[in-house]
Amino acid sequence: MGYASLRACVSDLERTGQLVRIDEEIDARLEAAEIQRRVYQAKGPALLFTRVKDCRFPMVSNLFGTLERTRFLFRDMLDAVRHLVELKIDPGNFWKNPWRYRDVPRTLWFLRPKFMRSGPILEATASIRDLPQQVSWPNDGGAFITLPQVYTEDADRPGWRHSNLGMYRVQLSGNQYEPNRQVGLHYQIHRGIGVHHAAAIRKGVPFRVSIFIGGPPAMTLSAVMPLPEGMSELTFAGALGGRRVRLISRESPGTAVPGLSAEERTMVIAADADFCITGTVDPDLQLPEGPFGDHLGYYSLAHPFSVLKVEQVFHRKDAIWPFTVVGRPPQEDTSFGAIIHEITGPIIPTVVHGVHAVHAVDAAGVHPLLLAIGSERYVPYAPLRKPQELLTSANAILGQGQLSLAKYLLMIAKEDAPDLEIHDIPRFFAHLLERIDWANDVHFQTRTTIDTLDYSGSGLNEGSKVVLAAVGPPRRKLPTELPSDLRLPDGFSDPRLCLPGVIAITSRDRKGAEDFCAFYRPTDAINAFPLIVLVDDAEFTARTLNNFLWVTFTRSNPAADIAGIGAFVSQKHWGCRGSLVIDARIKPHHAPPLVEDSEVTKRVDALGAPGRPLHGII
Repeated sequence: MGYASLRACVSDLERTGQLVRIDEEIDARLEAAEIQRRVYQAKGPALLFTRVKDCRFPMVSNLFGTLERTRFLFRDMLDAVRHLVELKIDPGNFWKNPWRYRDVPRTLWFLRPKFMRSGPILEATASIRDLPQQVSWPNDGGAFITLPQVYTEDADRPGWRHSNLGMYRVQLSGNQYEPNRQVGLHYQIHRGIGVHHAAAIRKGVPFRVSIFIGGPPAMTLSAVMPLPEGMSELTFAGALGGRRVRLISRESPGTAVPGLSAEERTMVIAADADFCITGTVDPDLQLPEGPFGDHLGYYSLAHPFSVLKVEQVFHRKDAIWPFTVVGRPPQEDTSFGAIIHEITGPIIPTVVHGVHAVHAVDAAGVHPLLLAIGSERYVPYAPLRKPQELLTSANAILGQGQLSLAKYLLMIAKEDAPDLEIHDIPRFFAHLLERIDWANDVHFQTRTTIDTLDYSGSGLNEGSKVVLAAVGPPRRKLPTELPSDLRLPDGFSDPRLCLPGVIAITSRDRKGAEDFCAFYRPTDAINAFPLIVLVDDAEFTARTLNNFLWVTFTRSNPAADIAGIGAFVSQKHWGCRGSLVIDARIKPHHAPPLVEDSEVTKRVDALGAPGRPLHGII
């Protein structure tokens, strides 16, 4: 059976040697976050900070720091949840092997939340200033909750069945927020909370929000699950946690609005959470939220977002404040993506027919780069195969929830490499680059939506997309060495091999892709490399695969930054007869990358010295 509380989880990890207590005083401003980053990179244990400066609550981090530990947390129910997914894909599987699915009836019972009159969360109250004021990066606009579970309901269909539990940014302090009475609520487009917010505005009713922190780990993972709109994450939390989610329904203490139903006057609280902040969003008020060091590895800057008017802050007497750090991947949330793929990956072909696998590449910031394997079965008798069904599937992928925020979608056909594993990124790139025809296989979508946190586009939420699809036999052999006589235009230098057929070139003097391409003809030797990336620092870009992925796909907007040697436009289709060139330099409108505070780094270094609590860990 799963954990009933966060404290039960912490105790179990400590008992099994997977958690270390840090009894020295730690500052929630910058220091705790840097410790978390360092321990995560070292594949270290979960950390319990028992003494937090100027705060009476302990903090815990790195609970999900490795995929193995994440599996351990949900070990009792993972198989049962997978069995539910299998039956979702094909209910007939039950009759083929009923014994395999013997755990399903009990799991189905856990799907329905249980409403309580009271619970541990109501044992005590606090104010916003009493909570840990975690700041992760030097230029963050204030303290943030980094593992919140934000609960909202649909004003058109009140109740838990159509609720949304999401992990959205919550800023506790800083900027223009009224201390203890207002917190910032930032959610990106295409999120379930946005649908609920719009419904509340349309009906003229208060938009009630409850923010849970802590509680059973299944609640945290459920808040990031990409479930279809209208399906409550509470059901998944019950199945994964091995127990019904316990909720408390209370009438809101806020200003009464005449004509509201009982459900519309109600706020919902998770009975087993460690903390809960309740309040309403003012539909007429937005205040600057941010900056915040985000998952692309840059700061998301200050922009107007919704404001939550705080009504009450509850906490259990033994409350622990869980946190993580958001920053350039990989970080702890990488484990979320991995476990979600393990659970839901098999269901992808039932959602988008003809698609066998999709991989949102963590090292590239998740949303900027998708890899996909589909089928190419159209016109099988054609002497020369070209992407057709793949393009149909690509449009379907880019119409699916958060996948619609992708900038680059790279697709190949399963028939060409049946054993290719989608997480083998070097092999995927090699397969695509051996086959792709830049004159035919580059397909843009312009002036469309991208990730709110991605500043490579033309404005907030605005940018472009490109689909690169390749089928058929190889058309080229990818070079694995740089020629000694490679000619470069003035202002370009230091070519470096990133992958077979891919080179990064340092561009100085602010010369871009068009300048570079104008120097060459499609017959020149450099076109043996099908992909060329112009960067600020070629040595850094080529140093690791993760560096290449991060630089290339977070610092470019396809329609603005892709060029090609021998480029042409025919019937509004863009293509090129030579190498494809991506300008992946930092542009003036981009957000700054994240850099640690040097003094904090020194303090954390000292914690790793002999006799100190992190010795042997970092």
